[in-house]
Amino acid sequence: MILYHGSKTIVESPEIRIQKYNKDFYFGFYCTLFPEQAIRWAIRFDGVGYLNEYCYTPHDSLKIKQFPEMSEEWLDFIVACRLGKPHDYDIVEGPMADDTIFNYVQNFADGKISREAFWELAKFKRPTHQISFHTARALTTLSFVKAEEVRDEE
Repeated sequence: MILYHGSKTIVESPEIRIQKYNKDFYFGFYCTLFPEQAIRWAIRFDGVGYLNEYCYTPHDSLKIKQFPEMSEEWLDFIVACRLGKPHDYDIVEGPMADDTIFNYVQNFADGKISREAFWELAKFKRPTHQISFHTARALTTLSFVKAEEVRDEE
């Protein structure tokens, strides 16, 4: 399976970086099946970045959590991760809470909107995908293929 990672740099050796803010599935190395989505990640700050491509070879010994679609369980998992609660999965895969969805998630987590209101707002968003690697063992399932410079064409 081919996965993509958008970045400001070429990333031949992925690593897990602890950052200031918690992400959807907590700290990890994030990829996607959709090159267009990775390009948006790569160019989001100044219009230039790299589309990194990897071959992903799943391994049965890893603990993997998959969310096929946005669900109650997915929402609760993201809220917990965004609030800084770690999990014990090597890999987590599912829809991404993009900027708009993230705002809805944050409003739900803060008690500003109900669960029902979250789902009403979220139902019209385009499909997204992310797969995050949370352990050194998980990163061994990725093999760097290539990288190409990408630019915002607007």
